[in-house]
Amino acid sequence: MSATESERRTTAQPKPVSGVSMRDLLAACAAAATISTAPPAPAPKPHLAGPLRDRREAA
Repeated sequence: MSATESERRTTAQPKPVSGVSMRDLLAACAAAATISTAPPAPAPKPHLAGPLRDRREAA
């Protein structure tokens, strides 16, 4: 066997074995990120201000 024949055999790229498409892989990563991310904190409630705050209770 010549040197060029053995070089071809060692530099040959193996065929991919994965049966998952890149589209499915990216979709799975996006779904995992969505599930593992905490929901945003609720917006703070506005405080009463103005005339409602200054009212007196009826006797």
